[in-house]
Amino acid sequence: MILACVVAAILTLSIRPGSSGRGKVSVDRNHSTTHRSSAGGPVAARFVAASADWHLGSPISRAIAFSDGSGILVAGGLDPGQNTVSTVVHIDPRTGATTSAGSLAVPAHDAAGGAIGAKRFVFGGGAQHVSDVVQALQPNGASTVVGHLPQPRADLASATIGSTVYLIGGYDGTTATRDVLATSDGVRFRTVAQLPVGVRYPAVAALGNSIFVFGGELAGSESSAVQQIDVRTGSARVRGQLPSPRTEAAATTLGGSIYILGGLASGATSSDVLRFDPRSAQFSFDGQLPTPISEGAIVTIGANTYLLGGETPAVSPGVTVLRQTTTPARSPASAVSVRPFAGRLLIADRGNNRLIVVDANKQRSWVYPSATRPPPPGGFYFPDDGFFADHGRSIVTNQEENHTIVRIAFPSGALQWTYGQPKVAGSAPGLLNQPDDAFLLADGTYTVADAKNCRILHISASGHPLSQIGTTGNCAHDPPRSVGYPNGDTPLSNGDLLVSEINGSWVTEYTPAGALVWTVHLPITYPSDPQQLGPDLYLVSDYAKPGGILEFTREGRIVWTYRPPGGEGMLDHPSLAERIPNGLIAVNDDYRHRVAFIDPATNAIVWQYGQTDQPGTGPDQLNIPDGFDLLLPDNSTPTHPPTG
Repeated sequence: MILACVVAAILTLSIRPGSSGRGKVSVDRNHSTTHRSSAGGPVAARFVAASADWHLGSPISRAIAFSDGSGILVAGGLDPGQNTVSTVVHIDPRTGATTSAGSLAVPAHDAAGGAIGAKRFVFGGGAQHVSDVVQALQPNGASTVVGHLPQPRADLASATIGSTVYLIGGYDGTTATRDVLATSDGVRFRTVAQLPVGVRYPAVAALGNSIFVFGGELAGSESSAVQQIDVRTGSARVRGQLPSPRTEAAATTLGGSIYILGGLASGATSSDVLRFDPRSAQFSFDGQLPTPISEGAIVTIGANTYLLGGETPAVSPGVTVLRQTTTPARSPASAVSVRPFAGRLLIADRGNNRLIVVDANKQRSWVYPSATRPPPPGGFYFPDDGFFADHGRSIVTNQEENHTIVRIAFPSGALQWTYGQPKVAGSAPGLLNQPDDAFLLADGTYTVADAKNCRILHISASGHPLSQIGTTGNCAHDPPRSVGYPNGDTPLSNGDLLVSEINGSWVTEYTPAGALVWTVHLPITYPSDPQQLGPDLYLVSDYAKPGGILEFTREGRIVWTYRPPGGEGMLDHPSLAERIPNGLIAVNDDYRHRVAFIDPATNAIVWQYGQTDQPGTGPDQLNIPDGFDLLLPDNSTPTHPPTG
């Protein structure tokens, strides 16, 4: 009944207030301070987030999880067919062994749960209609209806302080609910506060005598409000704003901070881990879950917090474990059963004029072109990048020195779209000059950094230029009038483009209409393909020897750098670096002929495809790889969800 899975690579999250861990040196991204232990690692509490080595017996979402002293109880929820279930199961968190623990008297999903003494209650929820039923789980496995809420309520959350359970947010069948209810016996309720912003599906966590309410759904859209309830005074106020609107997330506390996990952000399932400092009401981005998740059931047992099931967006049987520890982080290379990534890795193997797909076991499953997948007219030459599109059904790749972009079906390889004339460089409509980083956008149009023409080009699905950023042939950094030899144009979730400019080493954000948002000069040789990691955190490669990878802010503050001067870890012209969901940094190490995965907690390479300094075409061999992309098992693209 329980399926085994391999433990995902470990993500270390430092939780010393105001900081995020980088192994030997903990860097405060807000205040530029550092801390070092005598052993060379962070000594404050932190999370290590990884996929459990067991799955739920069956996929479930929108359930409730409790600790029962010996394990985890999971009650109710939705199955993959979106049916409301009444099952209650007991899980041994050490092995994942599952046994039946009875059933709910009334099936429910999107309910709230709370423990008062030895009793465990299920409050409200949805099924055929919004429910006001209060159910108590009995030791013999049965559940009984013991009372009713003052009004029907589903999509609500709960928090426990002392012996009192508080019910926050939700939906009464017509509107979002503002009443904050309290109960000390599971049967009698009193209203203790009114939320300033009534929301459904909020993430909720208690700290001291306060309950913090993060985001949620507001009138059909996502809320960014952070609300604070003081249970002593019965007051509630808006304390701040999330970095971006978010709903259906989970929340937990550790070390005086609150962590918001996953959820839906701009309609996309997120793997973000956000740290909230209740003193300053400020957020920092503290890494990612092993996989994007929303509507998971969350429970803490001892030093471990479990996020069970949820939606990815499909209903999931997965389990994420967030372990609390105060010892220096281990390198994933020394952990047991480490998996560097889930899904399929696409590599643009430029020197071999091919695209390949490999898995974490280094098995090559797909090659283009091949005998059954012929190249496009004009040949397939110098593939600089390749990105999955249309939920893994297509690949868009630019051939830099062939001056073309092609879109092919995956896995058939059938040609779907092309732009540019093979081996003809130009700037007139239908022509390109050294195209770089071509993406299919959500509206079916395309964007590309037309590098030697010094412009970012926006192209229609019918193959006509729609607009451009920069003046053709003017290769000076003078935003928004001109762009200095762009080689990256990463689409952001807000619709903007993140552009890297070789001339002068600039990174710039532009709106789709070409308006300047911000620009920063970086102290590196050659910025390549910047990526956004958080509200004010970015990643970029320095295409040099020895090359580097940097995390930086809009103000140009460098918060983490990887740049070994020599040895096995040295990079030779890295062209693209991205952080994948488990927290590892994947990078094209072009002229060492490998794609490497780096643990930023230890600055160690923990996996690579390709033999270092040995180009070739055989198994586990590459020749100047210049692009990669990750397709997760659910056919999502975690590093560029807006274009996947």
